[in-house]
Formats: sequence, structure tokens, C-alpha cells
Amino acid sequence: MKLSSTAENIMTQINGKDTKLGDLRKIANIIKKNQELAMELWSTAQYLPRQLAILLMDKKLLSQELIDRLVTDIERHQEGEKLPLIDWLMANQLAKDKRTIAFMESWENSKSPLQRRTFWYHQARLRWVGQTPPSNSEELLAKIESRIENEVPEVQWAMNFTAAQIGIFQENYRTRCINIGEQTGLYKDEIVARNCTPNYLPKFIAIQVAKLNK
Repeated sequence: MKLSSTAENIMTQINGKDTKLGDLRKIANIIKKNQELAMELWSTAQYLPRQLAILLMDKKLLSQELIDRLVTDIERHQEGEKLPLIDWLMANQLAKDKRTIAFMESWENSKSPLQRRTFWYHQARLRWVGQTPPSNSEELLAKIESRIENEVPEVQWAMNFTAAQIGIFQENYRTRCINIGEQTGLYKDEIVARNCTPNYLPKFIAIQVAKLNK
């Protein structure tokens, strides 16, 4: 796609070395919603322009068909870019409209690993944003227990994260969530940076519950 002068001007403002997400937000705040421009920037297939494109999209124009195309494009990015892009799309667009939330809630068994990851990450997010946990925790835990060890890593992480959030915020499920970590051994030997929370469920849950109880 040949870029418009507006898109070309924006591209000159985005420097891969120096541009931060906050800089992209400043640009987006000036432009506001602009689906056509968003699609132009998306067509570049570059990471930062696509981050900005997500901010400019009009959620009312995000059909399941278009989202499928976006996810397919994201899957072509290198490992260090795929997950930030799909999570950025979820947080800035998909989680902000009942219609697109319904799309996410239908992705549990999607053929796309990134869509399955988004289903689980959304379920986790519903719990740590501070609202009353949804009533489906029992159902989710049963599925996590039966499926997590056979999932691909990116989905496995999101399922594990969901179990962590259930265990943190719902005391009646805490022991069960800890047991998932002990039985699967997922992330048990993971080395994390200082002051970072480990993904191993027994440690993850214990650390976060202690913070809540301070």
C-alpha cells in the first residue's frame, strides 16, 4: 500500500531506538480515532507503526473477520513482538467494547494460539483489575487442570496466569491453584530478575497475597 503524506510524516516521527509507548500515545492523542490511517500504518508490517495503528483503530469497525486478519499478521512477527502486539490490541481495543469482548470470549478453542491466549488473558484480567471475580472460576480451573500441560507455551502462560489470579483473589480456590503449579511443575525452575514475581504458582500466589494483606 502506498502511504499517504500523513502516514509518511508519522513514519518519520517513529524511531525504533528512541520511540517509547508513551510517545506513541502522545501521537495517538493528537490524531484520535482514524481507521483509514490505522490500516495504512498497519500495512507497513513494522512493529512500532502497528503499535500506533492499534491506538488509532475504531473499535466499532473491528469485525471478527478483520481481527482474524490482524492476528494472522501478528503471528508473522518475531517472538519478542508477537505477544506485546496481541496484548496491546486486547488492552486498547478488544477489552473496551461489549461486542469485541464477546469475540474474545468465543476464542477458547480457536485454531489460533494467539486468540486462545487472549481468551485466557482476558479471563485473568477480569480478576486483577479490581472487580468482583466472575462466576466461572470453577469451570476455568477444571479446564486448566485438564489442558494446560498440552498447550503451546504462549497459551500455557496465560492459563497459568489465570489460575494465579483466581488463587490470589478467591481464597476458596487458593489451595487448588497452588496444587496446579505443584503438580505440573510449570515455571518451577524459572529464574526471574530481582523484584519480579515468578510464574510458578505457589510462589506467585504467596507473594501477591502477602502484598494484598499488607
